Amino acid sequence: MSTQHSGGNRKPSTKAASGAKPKQGGDEDLEDLDATAADETAEESEEPAAKTTSARPKANPRKSAPVRKTAPGGPKRPAGSTRPAAKKIAPVKVKQGTSWGPIALFTTVGVLALGIIGFAGWQVYENGLNWQDRADRIEGLVDYRKTDKALVGQRDHVWGAQKYSMNPPVAGNHNQNWQRCLGDVYPAAIATEHALHSMEHGAVWITYRPDLPADQVEALAKKVRGNDYMLMSPFPGQDRPISLQAWGFQLKVDNARDARIDEFVKALRQNASLEPGTPCSSGDIITETGTAPRDLGKDSGGGMPAQGN
Repeated sequence: MSTQHSGGNRKPSTKAASGAKPKQGGDEDLEDLDATAADETAEESEEPAAKTTSARPKANPRKSAPVRKTAPGGPKRPAGSTRPAAKKIAPVKVKQGTSWGPIALFTTVGVLALGIIGFAGWQVYENGLNWQDRADRIEGLVDYRKTDKALVGQRDHVWGAQKYSMNPPVAGNHNQNWQRCLGDVYPAAIATEHALHSMEHGAVWITYRPDLPADQVEALAKKVRGNDYMLMSPFPGQDRPISLQAWGFQLKVDNARDARIDEFVKALRQNASLEPGTPCSSGDIITETGTAPRDLGKDSGGGMPAQGN
């Protein structure tokens, strides 16, 4: 150990040797004591520092490292910055199933309303038509009042059989007696001369070929039975299966279910009469069948019947 007189650079240690007694008295230099205390403090501080750098304390396996909390939504905005406007999210529209019940109901009501309106309009139109207009609309109808006025004008009462330019005829001179036409369905041919007189009074005469099937004959008969100013009979030799006659009008068809038959009857029964209001179900009527005319009243000396009636 250096002394004060040895000339060494290291200051003498003031630390007491092991087992040595401390000096007595207060003659120690205060400056030396202060320096000695500073050196001791430095030595003591260097020793734990070295220990700290040389060895790390072992982490306790039972304790996990604290989780570092981060602010939601990314890094923290700098102070004073403006927060960006939030993006608007469009609401999700949920498509509902189509309610077909009300749609079907309204559609049905609409169709019914249009049907009622249409029918009412049609009825107004129909009621505004006269019988001649209705007759003109029947397809296949022949109106001899327009095509052969001379024929239609022949209406004298004559005795005996007559010859006609067409079969069955729609007009011409005829017998004084008329065939009963109270919805009569005759099973055999009748005299044309009597049938024409019934037509002059306003009757519709339906004729058919004898070979017409029985079911069609019955279909025609249903249209005649019980209806005044209607009569029906077979007519051998006509060129079409069925023929309808009113005074001055004719329609020929092939089937008893042809809708034009009803149109013809509706338009011309009684309307085509040359003597409106005159009955053909009473008076000098003929109810027998046969093609030869029956001249009732001829043998009584009445002479030639007058035209008409």
